[in-house]
Formats: sequence, C-alpha cells, structure tokens
Amino acid sequence: MCTFILKSFSQKSEIKKPHFFILNKGNNSGKPLSAPCPNCFVIQFQNEIEKEQVYWLMYSLWQSNAFYPFLRGSVIPFVVLRDVKSCLSAALNKVEANPAQFEKAVSALQGLEAMEKQNKQNLLLISQAKRMLFYKYLN
Repeated sequence: MCTFILKSFSQKSEIKKPHFFILNKGNNSGKPLSAPCPNCFVIQFQNEIEKEQVYWLMYSLWQSNAFYPFLRGSVIPFVVLRDVKSCLSAALNKVEANPAQFEKAVSALQGLEAMEKQNKQNLLLISQAKRMLFYKYLN
C-alpha cells in the first residue's frame, strides 16, 4: 500500500521527503509538476519508488481527463483537495489489483513521452533550418 501526504503547498514550508506538485487551478488541474507554482498541492512519499509510481499514475489520470468531472468554478476552474485524494485513492486501488499491467502501461507511456520530446526537438530544428535558409538568401 502506497502511503502519501497530500496537502496545499505553502512556500514557507520546507519539504524533505520525496515529493512532486499537482496543479489545482485551470483546465490543466491535476497535472503533476516537478516545480511548485502558486496554485498547487504537494504530495509527499516515504521513498522515491512510491513517488515515481504515483507521479506516472497522476500523469495518466491528467492525460485521461479524470479530474474534469471534479472541476468547480465558473470563471477559473479548480479542483479541491478532497476530490484529488478520492480520485487518486481509487486509481491506486486499481493499480494494486493489477501492478504488472500498470508497469507495462507506464513503460509504454514513458516511451511515448520520449518520442514526443524527440519530435518536438526535430520540429524546432526544421523551423530553424527554414529560417536560416531564407536568411541566407535575403542577406
């Protein structure tokens, strides 16, 4: 069983345990973050293994719009701590029922993330090459 502490982030507090942050305002509510922002929760763990497991679980929940039904607010949507805890607990129970399938899905997700990052880098290089080509002819 994965144990975690999920609470609102305060810049005044110092965090020593393995942790990551979860965005709680806007349409990207539920997105896991490595660095804090003004509107986020912090989730702490006992060890790095649990942190990585829950990070990828939160990432997959965010990608699948699992927090969308929990959004509140008419102008700036937000998600409350209670809803994030309940959604995460339910997902952790499903992961514990079939950990091998979860590990396989995380591995595939990490591969896709690496491919997406490489494709973004390739597109950036292509746009730079286009710019340099026109710069060469115009000057």
